[in-house]
Amino acid sequence: MKLLNFIGGEWIEDNSLQTMPVINPANGEQLGTIPLSTKFQVELAAQKAKEAQKQWALVPAPKRADYLYEIAFKLKEKKEHLAQILTKEMGKVIEEARGEVQEGIDMALYMAAEGRRLFGETVPSELPNKFAMSVRAPIGVAGLITPWNFPIAIATWKSFPALVAGNTVVWKPSNETPFMAYELAKIVEEVGLPPGVVNVVFGSGPTVGTAIVEHPDIRVISFTGSTTTGSKVAELGGKHLKKVSLEMGGKNAVIVMDDANLDLALEGILWSAFGTAGQRCTACSRVIVHKNVKQELENRLVEATKQLTIGDGLDPSVKVGPVINKAALEKINHYVQIGKQQGANLLIGGEILSEGELSKGYYYAPTIFTDVEATSILAQEEIFGPVISIIEVSSLEEAIEVNNGVKFGLSSSIFSQDINKIFKAQQLLDTGIVYVNAGTTGAEIHLPFGGTKGTGNGHRDSGQAALDVYTEWKSIYVDYSGKLQRAQIDNNA
Repeated sequence: MKLLNFIGGEWIEDNSLQTMPVINPANGEQLGTIPLSTKFQVELAAQKAKEAQKQWALVPAPKRADYLYEIAFKLKEKKEHLAQILTKEMGKVIEEARGEVQEGIDMALYMAAEGRRLFGETVPSELPNKFAMSVRAPIGVAGLITPWNFPIAIATWKSFPALVAGNTVVWKPSNETPFMAYELAKIVEEVGLPPGVVNVVFGSGPTVGTAIVEHPDIRVISFTGSTTTGSKVAELGGKHLKKVSLEMGGKNAVIVMDDANLDLALEGILWSAFGTAGQRCTACSRVIVHKNVKQELENRLVEATKQLTIGDGLDPSVKVGPVINKAALEKINHYVQIGKQQGANLLIGGEILSEGELSKGYYYAPTIFTDVEATSILAQEEIFGPVISIIEVSSLEEAIEVNNGVKFGLSSSIFSQDINKIFKAQQLLDTGIVYVNAGTTGAEIHLPFGGTKGTGNGHRDSGQAALDVYTEWKSIYVDYSGKLQRAQIDNNA
């Protein structure tokens, strides 16, 4: 299937553009092609978005929200269809794909409700016969750059708050997972969203992504992806004085104390580490475990990992699907080799799987290292694959120090039955998300999503906080005294 750009409410075919294939990572089959757009397509999309935004901003917010309700109903109606496509293009198991589509439904409903809030403030003026308030105002055109690991969830985290706030969108999805963008654009078309409000431009990061960040009419940028690319986006956006929201890497840890429920901890670690084949920014890649229960937890983890079924995510019995592509496979294996060279003890996995049907796709064996040094490359750098590093500690204080001793700060978790330890950890863990007696993944859409340090730049996706990315505060003073009143001067008692 040949995908086309969606610009100004039209599907634009341009046979002069080069194309690239879209590959199913489970079996290597080609699903279709996408155009490798140029700066020209971005300029056209920005023009259409700018034109549409003038009228879209004048639509009452509750009416803008009505479109999101319609989108939610369409997503719900097509949930299984979308989940099947998502698994084919990204590789995650079908159960997870259904959950991701549900996340898009939830976000549409949540942000639609914001259409009747978009709260500002009314405050008393210091002067008589004067009214003071603040309101949220749209910024204009939002440029969205989204990753392949959650191709519909993250797209909805960014686009729906932008839309309900009165902005229009130019969206560059990942080349690895363009079908979710195509399907979402079709839904936008079906519900009758005005032309130009949502525009989708396929293409490479260096060409299309850069053109979006540099375009003078695109005033806010929201990016999720690697730290390296995100830093470049921030630098380039800063030169143009744009608001830039970044959500980047993670090196997330599960802390297991000696009083933990090990059965629960085991489930939480397996889900966090090996779900989505470890390709989540919130994936657990470090297990920080108290020395008193280290051996028992290791034994249980190894035995449970042996039972995991690996294969095509469309098979409901499969628990771990492929990684996204060959480059990812090689990167994961590179880090595993470094771990071996640096003296970590490999308990299980540590290899590319290439037997039988697995040889057609990109599969890496779920991998567990133990006796990992907290400062080693294995424990410090984001691998983005199904690899766990077990690190031994002797106390809660040491566990917190190890948890915080990385450049990222997205998600962390503690398993304990001691309320004092739990509240101390909640306070001291330096991450944007903290889980108690749960894994490091599983964010809900009505809370802010994002992290500290190298994970981001202070902004958040999801929740009401997402509106801060796509709005400016406007303060309004209404003086009905009939005379000039000067703040701080005429009020000088």
